[in-house]
Amino acid sequence: MGLCLVQMLSGCIFSSERPELAAEIPPKYGAGQGESAPPALDWWRGFRSRELTNLIEEAQIANFDIGAAIGRILQADAQAKIIGAPLLPVVDFVGFAERFKNPGGPERNLFHAALNASYEIDFWGKNRAASRAAQETAVASRFNKEVVVLSTIAAVGNTYFQVLSAQDRLRIAQGNFNAANRILNLIKQRFEAGTASQLDVAQQESLVFQVRANIPLFDQAVRQNIAVLAVLIGKPPVEVVIKGGNIYQLTIPRVTPGLPSELLFQRPDIRAAEANLASADASVEQARAAFFPSISLTGQGGYESNVLKLLFTPQSAFYNIALNVTQPLLDGFRLEGQLELAQGRQFELVKVYCQTILSGFGDVEIALIAVADSLERERLQLLVLNSSREAFQLAEARLREGTVDLVTVLQTQQTLFTAEDNYSLARLARLQAVLSLFQALGGGWMPPGVAAGNVMQ
Repeated sequence: MGLCLVQMLSGCIFSSERPELAAEIPPKYGAGQGESAPPALDWWRGFRSRELTNLIEEAQIANFDIGAAIGRILQADAQAKIIGAPLLPVVDFVGFAERFKNPGGPERNLFHAALNASYEIDFWGKNRAASRAAQETAVASRFNKEVVVLSTIAAVGNTYFQVLSAQDRLRIAQGNFNAANRILNLIKQRFEAGTASQLDVAQQESLVFQVRANIPLFDQAVRQNIAVLAVLIGKPPVEVVIKGGNIYQLTIPRVTPGLPSELLFQRPDIRAAEANLASADASVEQARAAFFPSISLTGQGGYESNVLKLLFTPQSAFYNIALNVTQPLLDGFRLEGQLELAQGRQFELVKVYCQTILSGFGDVEIALIAVADSLERERLQLLVLNSSREAFQLAEARLREGTVDLVTVLQTQQTLFTAEDNYSLARLARLQAVLSLFQALGGGWMPPGVAAGNVMQ
């Protein structure tokens, strides 16, 4: 009864006094609108691209950064086993056979077989705290792995969008080159008829060359982004073929955040920071307990005899049991320094945890703003594109009729070419904004009532 009471009191004495958390959790997001529609676990399927889905699933299996993160999990688990070992008794077997001769005496044999056991009574909870700190570190390594997975998925998605965008811009540039060539032929016909000057021809040729000079840039962007995708899925670039397609064929999935408080349980970086802070709390408890005596039991029991056939008889048995108490007295302030080091680490991780929470809220707000504004930008850019296309068609038709100024034709061409390219960039920006929102929300959310930590276990 007394021992239980002392253990309870020791648990109160050495419990960690964590610095107060100063992070404020807002009741809602400033840019959030509509009902909560958190992302599904396989949220990338919402873009309705089989090729993108295959690339992401392949990256989750073959990406080397993810593999390295798994290796860190294995290391953390092994370290937790090592640090938790003092909680259990240590038992060794010792056996030997010896033949010796003392000066002036006969030769003799000695046979020995015994078990040695030792156990440190964790009276002050030092070993339990060390084990708990290692276990929390192992938990943090799992969430850190999820951070790597989420970053990899986002990188694959973003790079794939870049491929589609570059392919679209390449097609636009090739179409613009053909349109500019078509206008150039019409101007040359007018020049031959004497209704256009050499300056008009030169200006149009300059536009044709300018459009053609952009084509290699887009081709370069396509091939370089495919090479980046190859690295992300763990393959040499020469072995990867990306079909791509049209960036406008992708579906824009609908996603809206829930309450900011829900983000604390969904973002893996926040969960990792929380686990690291719990580990630091346990390390402070361990450092405090180290000031008090270490109590251990040691024992040995076995058989020892000069005659082998009498080794395992009762008269050859022996044992010894000892109780050891070690109390630090003078250590040059080593224990005090270790406690201050643990407390400093705890203070640091409290601030890191708060900063991670605030960064998460900020990431979601930034992504929500980007989603809303990129949608409006795409809508407005479509109006610009439609007007520019209509103006160019009218200018080309009147050019054929000879009733338009060539400066007007040149301006409508340049306006159309810029509008088409900007509309493609607006679509890319919208896709990237949605992708950034998924990443800011921590990827796929668990169904209601299922904790992320339970699934990861």
